[in-house]
Amino acid sequence: MAACPCGAKDYATCCAPYHQGAAAPDAQALMRSRYSAYVLKLEDYLLATWHVSTRPEKLELLADNSKWLGLEIKRHEVQSPEQATVEFVARYKVAGRAYRLHELSRFVREDGRWYYLDGDFKG
Repeated sequence: MAACPCGAKDYATCCAPYHQGAAAPDAQALMRSRYSAYVLKLEDYLLATWHVSTRPEKLELLADNSKWLGLEIKRHEVQSPEQATVEFVARYKVAGRAYRLHELSRFVREDGRWYYLDGDFKG
């Protein structure tokens, strides 16, 4: 069993089903699967799970030389059946230098699927 990049379980029973098209059951599962997609450089998945109103045209992950080191979910709050937030810290390195991405992300659910909307960086 290969460990899932998000740190929760083995990849086959954790993020792989979402990467293969299954709908994430909640915003936290989508957040974990999106982190794993960054690690695995699954640009198509990231774009497909990004809300159309804020989605960039492309991400160019193959040109990105960052190495993702770990994910910590700080909190997951459901505001309504269609809105939720996930606060997380993702650690990564670029050219040997360590960084932290601390974000409060907003998610929306449309037609039974969760999408990343946007986020605010935390200090």
